[in-house]
Amino acid sequence: MRLAHTRFTVTAGAIIFNQAGEILVLKHRFRAGSGWGLPGGFLERGEQPIDALRRELREELGLEIEDVEIFTARSFRKPKQVEILFRGRGSGPVTPRTMEVERAEWFSIDALPQGLPRDQRRLIEQAAKSV
Repeated sequence: MRLAHTRFTVTAGAIIFNQAGEILVLKHRFRAGSGWGLPGGFLERGEQPIDALRRELREELGLEIEDVEIFTARSFRKPKQVEILFRGRGSGPVTPRTMEVERAEWFSIDALPQGLPRDQRRLIEQAAKSV
């Protein structure tokens, strides 16, 4: 059965707001394009999506989030991937703790970084409307 079924990688990401309504965006060293994007990462074997997200945020930034809810899910053909996006709140400074994250910053929705993918901009705008 496994040979006949397509496999997907699964990631958990988040649109995280602070108390000022700013959004957390990371610049990853190994991400295609400008490197800017929403925080998140791959699930480990047997890991639940919310646990993967919390682990990634702790490892990469030392950040804890609250008021977390599933915002949306989407799938991609290339790469074969399912992404589960959460929305939540975080606070405090964000300092990269791993070599894969070059920068971590809070941005106003009106001043998101150049090079942030359009699909992620749209998701941020949608998430901000329903906060």
